[in-house]
Amino acid sequence: MKKKILVIDDSEAILDVVKITLEMEGYEVSTSLTGECFQQMEHDPPDLILLDVLLSGEDGGEIGQRLKSEEQTRHIPVILLSAHAGLRETAERCSANDYLVKPFRLTELREIVKKHLSLPSMTPFSPWLKRRDGEAP
Repeated sequence: MKKKILVIDDSEAILDVVKITLEMEGYEVSTSLTGECFQQMEHDPPDLILLDVLLSGEDGGEIGQRLKSEEQTRHIPVILLSAHAGLRETAERCSANDYLVKPFRLTELREIVKKHLSLPSMTPFSPWLKRRDGEAP
């Protein structure tokens, strides 16, 4: 059975590239331009969520925090995406499992998705995770 990934970003170009890349890896990928997609999620939850921090009119960090605070979604790995400064702090604040700085390489995307879908238990963001900006935690 294919692992399901939900990608939320307000850029159609990013959604298209991420969808194609992850489908080529064998994942089932759903995309959304807004956070409204979470209302339909309770009947068929994804195995992983890639969530842009700055959505049009919405705060991806707040959406991530809600997901991690609710019993039925807290086990789903959430990876935040953003080009803005402070992404690491936002990931920590909302208990995201990880983050990916835009622009990112497709190899980075594939690696982070594979890593979090292979973990036996989903744990929130930890300062012990390898930083992608080259600095020590």
